[in-house]
Amino acid sequence: MPPNISVREYIRWLPDLPSEPTSTLVLTSEHNRFVDVRILREEHGSGGTGPAEDVLPVARLDWAFGGVSSSESGTDSEGKQAILSKWKHWVDSRTYHAEQVKDEGTMYLQSDGRTLEKGNMVNPATGRMTEYEEMWKDIDPIATVTRTAAPSKVERMRACVVLTLDDEQHEARGMVVRVGQFCQGVIRSGQYFSLERWVWMNGEKKVGEGERSWRRTSRIGSFWMPCGPAMEAEMGRLKLGGEVKYGEFIWTVVELHFF
Repeated sequence: MPPNISVREYIRWLPDLPSEPTSTLVLTSEHNRFVDVRILREEHGSGGTGPAEDVLPVARLDWAFGGVSSSESGTDSEGKQAILSKWKHWVDSRTYHAEQVKDEGTMYLQSDGRTLEKGNMVNPATGRMTEYEEMWKDIDPIATVTRTAAPSKVERMRACVVLTLDDEQHEARGMVVRVGQFCQGVIRSGQYFSLERWVWMNGEKKVGEGERSWRRTSRIGSFWMPCGPAMEAEMGRLKLGGEVKYGEFIWTVVELHFF
């Protein structure tokens, strides 16, 4: 499967009406490693804290996790054609025992190109298993060219990068996934959890007049993670199987390619 960027447009807990209380973005690599980050919108949580607006309190975290997904064509309980998908959690903001999380859904491609997901999971508002529907929209990955002069062949291509952390001594796991113009990371060490989300700003004034640069839009927690190296993949500083070390943690580049 090619790398994928997916944004959730709404969630519906049956029989309630659809709503979207979060900013939910899922980045999936060529080999189906993914990071799913769901940040509560400000009206549903408290505002930012710290020296930057993107540094958010834990109250703004709905759910964030990373792992490996799988999908197969099939039929649903009514015999309709569908895609049966599973997401195996490896890092999870809600639990230290990520592998015990059951996360699967039935996907229906819509005529407008969006995907409707149906399934059952615990409604955090009630604590009960509830039928749900989620509508997903894919975003096309783009290249992140930083200079106005003629870019190199690599710079004109879209990057897909995955780094993982697996440190049993410190009970630490982490995953960073970059697909094109988005990069997200999650890390858990014992009871502590952190996340980051970065977005490529292609000449938008929020970064600087006409400037092309990466902008961190969300950060929760204090752990460092290698989003910076992932966002600089075009510079050739990473290699497949290589390592990025910071403090006590060593991250490994498990995917690196341009498409």
